[in-house]
Amino acid sequence: MPARRRVSSLLPDFPWDTIASVKAKAAAYPGGIVDLSVGTPVDRVDPLIREALSSASAVPGYPATHGTPELRAAAVDSLTRRYGITGLDPAAVLPVIGTKELIAGLPRLLGLGADDLVVIPEVAYPTYEVGALLAGAQVARADGLTQLGPRTPALIFVNSPSNPTGRVLGVDHLRKVVEFARARDVVVASDECYLGLTWDGRAVSILDPEVSGGDHTNLLAVHSLSKTSNLAGYRAGFVAGDPALVAELLEVRKHAGMMMPFPIQAAMTAALGDDTHEAQQRERYRARRDVLRKALAAAGFRIDDSEAGLYLWSTRGEPCRTTLDWLADRGILAAPGDFYGPTGAEHVRIALTATDERIATAAQRLTAG
Repeated sequence: MPARRRVSSLLPDFPWDTIASVKAKAAAYPGGIVDLSVGTPVDRVDPLIREALSSASAVPGYPATHGTPELRAAAVDSLTRRYGITGLDPAAVLPVIGTKELIAGLPRLLGLGADDLVVIPEVAYPTYEVGALLAGAQVARADGLTQLGPRTPALIFVNSPSNPTGRVLGVDHLRKVVEFARARDVVVASDECYLGLTWDGRAVSILDPEVSGGDHTNLLAVHSLSKTSNLAGYRAGFVAGDPALVAELLEVRKHAGMMMPFPIQAAMTAALGDDTHEAQQRERYRARRDVLRKALAAAGFRIDDSEAGLYLWSTRGEPCRTTLDWLADRGILAAPGDFYGPTGAEHVRIALTATDERIATAAQRLTAG
């Protein structure tokens, strides 16, 4: 009998395991650790959403993989209201069990394999690469299409606003990606989880009429409620765009039983229909960002990009692991930039996702010398 191949052998080391010793050092600091390494929400879920979750908790049957009509309509309405996306059919919306699982599974769901090339940003959320590796596909890091040479990819991942850098891609850049993809029949998956957290300038969706011309063919926009509605624990997200692609994803997911629990669908519907809680959460992050940004500048850091999102992409002009130790000596934990690709080797990603008290503590430690 042939030896079983371990899928984990295809993947890089889990990045967070590599900073265990630095985390222990930060945790030993008097007054405790200020963990700014992971972008996980710390603020409570709005009562409106919790009430919707509770109201649907007695439903005993299986939920629909495609989601309720109310959920899909709420998603379309929110994209139009919040981001100016028009011409989207509710049938071209599909709820997913957290956008990380969608991104990790998308190359396989699209049937990609060893002969296919997946393009990811040069500095990128690790799951884009993981998804390609799990499918056995090839991976190229490229921010510019000219970097690909004669190669034609099967899938291009776009992430604007970016995790980790907070960089925002302009309309012209995104339009060029769409034009390139259309000319070559390439799928573009745009991870837009931070679109609602733009601080400087304007961030647009791949589905925005200015980018797509109102034609969503081969375009997928991935949206999460983890950041703006604090629903990371609910695993609440959705993908929308090309009706044919969404129908294909739906068919595969129906066979695999990849369905979102009905109470979560009800909670999502409530969250997507209410802009007040989202605006309040955005302002909490804005205030925390202001405090941290000033303290980092006073401590000698340079902050690059960071026009949007939940992170400050920061550097002291030295290897990121050296900076990580410097922060840990002050009881602060960040994420090293080399998690996200070789060109991040002199940056650290500092998250805004801590309580006001912990953010204030981090600022005090940074400016204490």
